[in-house]
Amino acid sequence: MLRMKDNGEAEESILPPDYHTHTFLCKHAEGAPVDYAFHGVRRRLPALAATDHCPMPGGYDPEHRMGIDFFPEYVRLVETAREVSPIPILFGIEVDYVPEYAEEVKDWVQQQGFDLVLGSVHFLDYWAFDDPAQRYLWESADVAGVWRRYFGMIRRMVEIGLCTVVAHLDLPKKFGRRPPPRLQKEIVLPVLDVIADRGLAIEINTSGLFHPVGEIYPSPEILCWAAERNIPVTFGSDAHTPERVGSAFDLAVRLARECGLRAMTIEPSRRS
Repeated sequence: MLRMKDNGEAEESILPPDYHTHTFLCKHAEGAPVDYAFHGVRRRLPALAATDHCPMPGGYDPEHRMGIDFFPEYVRLVETAREVSPIPILFGIEVDYVPEYAEEVKDWVQQQGFDLVLGSVHFLDYWAFDDPAQRYLWESADVAGVWRRYFGMIRRMVEIGLCTVVAHLDLPKKFGRRPPPRLQKEIVLPVLDVIADRGLAIEINTSGLFHPVGEIYPSPEILCWAAERNIPVTFGSDAHTPERVGSAFDLAVRLARECGLRAMTIEPSRRS
């Protein structure tokens, strides 16, 4: 398994685990955890996490997540994958921070015994700012204002303890919209300080390479600022099809080395 030395070099050459994958239950992905696991084996990954989108109260955003009634099926699919997979499978979830539901979701998540909880912000009010169908709203958006609001929500998500890993930290850049470097630093650094203070990790997410921005989440600058604060990282493909497991992890590892980051590993629980 990949480990980073203090100087940022890899101790071993094997790729890291993929701690961000989805399933057909979220309604915009394909395959089950077992399918992702066997593609992970082909990619020579040492482990994998199933991290489908968390059910939300009040019927929030039903188009992009499993309903609560389907959660037992998700648990069953993960357990089935664990029984047959040659590599460890972590039982995880990707949680959206939505202020009005945050405490209720946190209480529910803490009852499930997840190995890994990815924390994400995909909505500003009801604007899904990373949805291609709503991309046109960026044309009239205050880009710096969007970034400030987004990172303010990331900070509150971290402060209430909703997650263990912050996913795709600079997601608002998906369509190439970002403030000037000076403003980015002003917006991002205080949030990284809180992440470091709470002992959380951030994710190096390779899906950005396949989005209009053409860049890993987060940017090299942000990753270097994270390294200065000794924030560990996990790696995720954000795969929505099994074939995308571990995509561009060689580039992600190289970037982590260049920034002097250390990788975080998470052991799967033994669920009965």
